[in-house]
Amino acid sequence: MAKVKTTWFCQNCGAQHSKWQGQCSSCKEWNTLVEEVVQKEVKKSWESAVSDVPLSRKRAPQPQLISKINTTESPRLDTTNAEFNRVLGGGLVPGSISLLGGEPGIGKSTLLLQVCLNLPYKTLYVSGEESAQQIKMRADRIKNDAVNCYILTETKTQNIFRQITEVEPDVLIIDSIQTLQTDHIESSPGSVSQIRECTSELIKFAKETNTPVLLIGHITKDGNIAGPKILEHMVDTVLQFEGDRNHTYRILRALKNRFGSTHEIGIYEMLGHGLREVMNPSEILISQRGANLSG
Repeated sequence: MAKVKTTWFCQNCGAQHSKWQGQCSSCKEWNTLVEEVVQKEVKKSWESAVSDVPLSRKRAPQPQLISKINTTESPRLDTTNAEFNRVLGGGLVPGSISLLGGEPGIGKSTLLLQVCLNLPYKTLYVSGEESAQQIKMRADRIKNDAVNCYILTETKTQNIFRQITEVEPDVLIIDSIQTLQTDHIESSPGSVSQIRECTSELIKFAKETNTPVLLIGHITKDGNIAGPKILEHMVDTVLQFEGDRNHTYRILRALKNRFGSTHEIGIYEMLGHGLREVMNPSEILISQRGANLSG
């Protein structure tokens, strides 16, 4: 019987250690090392999931002179959601990968499903947490007749990439990154090594095919994105969806944005038929005023 290989990963920075120690030598945090089962093997590309990847989807990088690089901005994809566009800096950037975090039940899945249904592009919504029937019921509640939205309930990245080569979507949405797993790592879904490897495969896919990818991420009790801190460094944009579940208003803000400002916020109101964009934030403060106040 083959010996099980294990190693220790830091939950804060993702650094790998050969044995347990109280303090991580990389980020200097205490009591953050966890043991995971790993298997050393040759790193494979996302294209290894299928053998007949269309050549039109491949884009092999070549070295370029810095003086010859074209600096004109590529056109962004309009999400038809003004608040979402403003926080992103004008829309989705082709080849970018964005991470959306927030508390459970705050409306992360509702926001991205609503964006997905309104996109005029072919979109693949991959869910590892809900069934296709649950997603369809939420879509019916939003009341949108989308014709370009595909739903896939899968958690294994090899199967996801196989379906991607069949559908060839213009936008990919993953709900959520903590539920994905790859055959290249033996640890359980949600572990540090699984999150890092799955995100790495998605980033490679996004850059090679010029497809924007949106990820939903869980948060810890401290309000931070669950998983290694390196996850936030790997992605291009980190969005935070926050608010009080006992109230209807939600705030979308960018904690990191390589393609725009982090000073913009988007305001939404959670209603029975989905999220409504609050174009005039003043209504939050003055909408409760009575008309017959003295003075």
